[in-house]
Amino acid sequence: MANRASPSSRLEPLRSVDAGVLTIGYHHAGPADGPAVVLLHGFPYDIHSYVDVAPQLAEKGCRVIAPYLRGYGPTRFCDAATPRSGEQAAIGADLIALIDALAIKRAVFAGYDWGGRAACIGAALWPERCTGLVSVNGYLIQDIANALRPASVKQELAYWYQWYFQTERGRAGLAANRREITKILWQQWSPNWQFDAECLERTAQAHDNPDYVDVAIHSYRHRYGLAAGDPRYQDIQRRLAALPPITVPAITLDGDADGVAPVTDGTAQAAKFTGPRRHRVVPHAGHNLPQEEPEAFATAVMDVIELSRAEG
Repeated sequence: MANRASPSSRLEPLRSVDAGVLTIGYHHAGPADGPAVVLLHGFPYDIHSYVDVAPQLAEKGCRVIAPYLRGYGPTRFCDAATPRSGEQAAIGADLIALIDALAIKRAVFAGYDWGGRAACIGAALWPERCTGLVSVNGYLIQDIANALRPASVKQELAYWYQWYFQTERGRAGLAANRREITKILWQQWSPNWQFDAECLERTAQAHDNPDYVDVAIHSYRHRYGLAAGDPRYQDIQRRLAALPPITVPAITLDGDADGVAPVTDGTAQAAKFTGPRRHRVVPHAGHNLPQEEPEAFATAVMDVIELSRAEG
């Protein structure tokens, strides 16, 4: 195992760029002419999920971009009137707007949780912009038309926060208890991850963003068809409703200790990956796989770059 960054280490310096409806704060590492890799974080995390992955990839010659999603850290909406949407179409559109703004023609899209969803959307709808995909928990495009179909009782229990966020009490609770909710979700989702208070605070600072609560609440309501989307993303959402396949080279990962998404052997989603795809189960890893097992995540990124090159 390589040396890990200390809990106080930060991905710095940060840059910013106007991209679509956002001014996006992001970390950049590695040579400008290397293969581009966009590392996308989830809820309730931030770019420090990649505090060990980003330097590993930069050392291997990659151009690494780690953006704060809408509602996190220094990322801000350009217009106060823009709806604070957290819908899947919005985060997918943000990814493409970012690489457009940075004049990146093609990149590996890599992520987990919300970030994995953005990566899957980018790979499925804009394959010409995607060199390859790395996604924790596989195919993450939401089937909103069937979202109210109940899961197993065990799975429903793990989704307690999603039901909480459907209520105004849940909105008020997230606003008042951001750090406490983050801590308990991290503990439940990653039972083998021994994070400390300093590590938690480093990320929790990103949740002080003034749009964090609105974006998160909208995300968890929209995915169940219980909140309207931003009309500007209507066409993207229509395309996502068809659950488009992913045609680019892909490596999917599951942590075998993931406390929110059940570990799989990857076969149930096989039809959604029509290009070359490999599935790996990472021992001891929970939901925040890149921070818990950064070597496994970085290896997957490098392997998907090689897989793409082999495909020509």
